[in-house]
Amino acid sequence: MMDRPLLGIGLMLGFCVVAPMGDAVAKLLGGVVPIGELLLWRFAVQALVLIPLIMATGRPWRMRGRVLRLTILRTVLHGVGIAMMFTALRYLPLADAVAIAFVMPFLMMVLGHYVLQEEIGWRRMVACAVGFIGTLLVVQPSFQQVGWPALLPLGVALNFAFFMLVTRQIAKETDPIGLQAVSGVMAVVMIAPAILLFGHVEGSAFEWVTPSTDTLGLLLGIGLLGTLAHLLMTWSLRYAPSATLAPMQYLEIPFATLIGWIIFSELPNALASVGILITIAAGLYIVLRERAISRSAPTPPGPAQMRSAAE
Repeated sequence: MMDRPLLGIGLMLGFCVVAPMGDAVAKLLGGVVPIGELLLWRFAVQALVLIPLIMATGRPWRMRGRVLRLTILRTVLHGVGIAMMFTALRYLPLADAVAIAFVMPFLMMVLGHYVLQEEIGWRRMVACAVGFIGTLLVVQPSFQQVGWPALLPLGVALNFAFFMLVTRQIAKETDPIGLQAVSGVMAVVMIAPAILLFGHVEGSAFEWVTPSTDTLGLLLGIGLLGTLAHLLMTWSLRYAPSATLAPMQYLEIPFATLIGWIIFSELPNALASVGILITIAAGLYIVLRERAISRSAPTPPGPAQMRSAAE
């Protein structure tokens, strides 16, 4: 398929808007719907949207052996990561939570070096260290205000770094949309029994709360937005090379800031703002450095690909 860079860029911009919108909906639902029920709706809608799509397009989805085992592990990591992010959003401003989670590309690079023996130069290692410092500047004021929940996005980043390592192991053997559909079904199968067993236990993570009409609309919205974000990212990579799209992925942070301000009247404080700028600068340096040293090779998955898979 011939590249259409402007279309690819437009689709990636759509991802950068839709992904934080999904986080905003999760934040709205945080005080209303228990986390287990929120996850059930999130994955159920994903499965219901993508299953007809793979049936209509004939995409491969069947798995066995090693790929099936890794997909189960990937689904568990996926669910745990989303649960931590949704929990963090109950306590943190939207922009802060998203910015802290953007430490994930740095973790991916370090893990790729030590786990997969991938080569990285000293300049990118320094950029990783600077990115960590920027992230800590975002965490510090939030930790003073809310305590340990401010660390949850760091857990999200670490979780999804392992999630992406697993995804790399099966990426060439699976179709991305088929993989997401199967993961949606697996997650529902894992979560539903816990809700059946503990749905009557008031205050538990798996308590079942019958949603109102408005809440039901938001629950459907969180699943649709997460699924749409994944599709926008996947489609963007069909029309533009990842090297073109990677720098744009950091636009998700200012979009998250804008959405958080409009919906929740939240803005990062001065120290967090400096940390966000440092994180963005370090991440962009790594992207541009990678492009400079391997122009003929595909750029490794950036934060948007990781976030989309995580959504």
